[in-house]
Amino acid sequence: MALLLCGALLTACGQLLSGHVYTELPTLKPGNYRLDPHHTTVLFKVEHLGISSFVGRFNQSQATLNFVDSDPAASTIVADVEINSLDVNRPDFAQTLVSCDWLCSEEHPVARFQSRGRANVDGSLLIFAGDLTFRGVTNPATLAVTINGATTNRLTGDYTLGFEAKLEFLRSRFGMDKFIPAVGDNVQIEVFAEFIRQ
Repeated sequence: MALLLCGALLTACGQLLSGHVYTELPTLKPGNYRLDPHHTTVLFKVEHLGISSFVGRFNQSQATLNFVDSDPAASTIVADVEINSLDVNRPDFAQTLVSCDWLCSEEHPVARFQSRGRANVDGSLLIFAGDLTFRGVTNPATLAVTINGATTNRLTGDYTLGFEAKLEFLRSRFGMDKFIPAVGDNVQIEVFAEFIRQ
């Protein structure tokens, strides 16, 4: 009986903490949003030996989103990743990867995506054309963003927007062509994040 009562109380608390989730883009609050570093994961994936994917993450990133509810295509985004925050679960190998044989973090500590022009909108998907700057080289790139919805976090009072994004690029176009094709040319970036309205 006591376990059932505790379970019911925990369920009730969880429901109290969860506000109503708005999922349609026109119902979301407009304005400037900043990435919540405590609820953000930035992953990368690259093919290895043609038989598997090598996956790692970057632990430090920043981003701002200017969301326009009346015209979501007019929204803009800028996102930075700190290259030295690379995490591949092996510190010695991470040091090899951030060297200038690969990511070259000493000379180019930040990779940036910056949108330009109007986004394409399809439901909750915003496709941003923009520029990716990586290893001191800038090339066009596309960031596909799915906005999962928004709600007010009742613990903090913050209006919070849930966000997933994908970006792909050829590393050879940024001067990093070592060991192709044993290590794949195509790099896939996946972001799972929350943005807080400022």
